[in-house]
Amino acid sequence: MKFTPSFIRIFSLFILLYTTGFVLPACAQNKVDGVVRVAGAMRNVMWKGEIEGIIKMDSLARPGMYGIGPLESLAGELMLFDGMPYYSFVGHDSFMLVDYAHERSAPFFVYAEVREWKQIPIPDSVLNVPSLEHFLDAYTNGYSDPFVFWLEGFVDSAAFHIQNLPAGTVIRSPEDAHTGQVTYVNGRYEVDLLGFFSRKHQGIFTHHDTYIHVHVLTKNREGMGHLEKAHWSPGAMRLYVPAHTVK
Repeated sequence: MKFTPSFIRIFSLFILLYTTGFVLPACAQNKVDGVVRVAGAMRNVMWKGEIEGIIKMDSLARPGMYGIGPLESLAGELMLFDGMPYYSFVGHDSFMLVDYAHERSAPFFVYAEVREWKQIPIPDSVLNVPSLEHFLDAYTNGYSDPFVFWLEGFVDSAAFHIQNLPAGTVIRSPEDAHTGQVTYVNGRYEVDLLGFFSRKHQGIFTHHDTYIHVHVLTKNREGMGHLEKAHWSPGAMRLYVPAHTVK
């Protein structure tokens, strides 16, 4: 076969793009699919008062991106769902408001890119957040990396909070950081629950007494916040994990 100069130039360009990471083979894409990344740390916010935004949502807002965290200055909550960034905040008379968050940032944020989700069966005994955490811990026994998970369906009830820190509050403890926080309780709703699981990130993106951090987003996109508790009926929720991370 005779290689023309134009063919050689094109082939050389492909090799350059491949080696510099602009072109990834399918196996390399699978390896990064679902990898959890973290900006900042919960403990620095809760104990050191580091509440300035360090990662902006428009830097992550592309299809397949998922993430959760508090809003800068602890003035609300953030959720990135399939590349769409949302933030919730407390309005007049504690009325909850949800808007798009392209220009907003977070003092800590956990996120992952997922191109392909895998549905896994949920036992009928998994009907709330504690039983969900226990199930995920058992299901991923032997898998050490953190991972993102997603549930969708109908909850019978849910309680979630939105950070609402008064300006000028001095933070020296988690109690200080939660000053002004407002909790909302809803009845039956169709929701997306987005969570992150890790046995080794307590104080980084989960609290010290749990392996999961979960945000709730209603399907009508009018409610969103940090999930405290929820209950659903057998068969009412579908659970997904990244296809290439948790087998």
